[in-house]
Amino acid sequence: MKESDKIIVGISIGDVNGIGIEVILKTFEDIRVLEFCTPVIFGSTKVISYYKKNLNSNVAINGIDNLNSIIPNKFNVLNVWKENVDIETGKATELSGKYAFKSLESATNALKSGNIDVLVTAPINKENIQSDDFNFNGHTEYLESKLEGKSLMILMADSLRVGLITGHVPLKDVASLITPERIMGKVMIMNKTLQRDFNIRKPKIAILGLNPHSGDNGLIGKEDEEIVKPTIDKCRQKNMLVFGPYAADGFFGSETYKQFDGVLAMYHDQGLAPFKTLSFGKGVNFTSGLSKIRTSPDHGTAYDIAGENKANHHSFNEAMFAAIKIFNNRSEFDELVENSMTSKASK
Repeated sequence: MKESDKIIVGISIGDVNGIGIEVILKTFEDIRVLEFCTPVIFGSTKVISYYKKNLNSNVAINGIDNLNSIIPNKFNVLNVWKENVDIETGKATELSGKYAFKSLESATNALKSGNIDVLVTAPINKENIQSDDFNFNGHTEYLESKLEGKSLMILMADSLRVGLITGHVPLKDVASLITPERIMGKVMIMNKTLQRDFNIRKPKIAILGLNPHSGDNGLIGKEDEEIVKPTIDKCRQKNMLVFGPYAADGFFGSETYKQFDGVLAMYHDQGLAPFKTLSFGKGVNFTSGLSKIRTSPDHGTAYDIAGENKANHHSFNEAMFAAIKIFNNRSEFDELVENSMTSKASK
């Protein structure tokens, strides 16, 4: 691979008082990673240098002031700001939220304009990042507002991929949000992303039931009988291999999930609790359905260990390589589709 052909991976640093910068530095302490991509960290050399010294990291920083100065085989740090920032490791402060957003906003703009190929986001604190410019429940909702497409949050590790029909919403609101239109929309996004981003020709998708035991034929809630099952039938009429609804407890406990390429959970904890039990530390959050690729590790800011050189970087490392693989798969798929259309048009 030529240096100019390497994928440019943009990285937002997350909350500056959390473990984001630590896991980024630990990932790039292995210089072999630079053989696969050209990283650009959106932050400041001052903040990165502070953590580098604190962690005794051997990563060599290449500070740049614009994206035209990116150098392959270097750990590029774009100076989004020049001023000093007070670091208070392990504390959620208004200041740390402010600079988390500065990093994310700059990285998202670069992603949208095509100056970077993919985005990997370090963890934010969803509370202290809130402002007039960021009024969202998380990364997923923010990115959906900035990019084209409709998003589907997918947590993935190896062959396990769990998507959410409802995301960051209160549990009391979930049942009212489970509509045929929403289910169908999420199924179509997952079906397409499994084909386009994961190179699975005929994906099999499982849907979990909303109620315990998928409602027990209407005994424990009627949503599964009246909404979920008819929608699954309509999905299959559209030639999508969709099955369910499955009772969530038995589905994961019996390892039935291994029979499917993707799983759609009705709400956040229904899908993510078993996912993280099965794969915590190596899971990746992928925002599918959008015009650009974003991944992140499956953990949060971990204030309790921030600055103590205890953070495990494996999930961040997995997120970065997942973004690279998805980018390559998507590029190959789109090229095949374009060639097929050109071939048909010429006949």
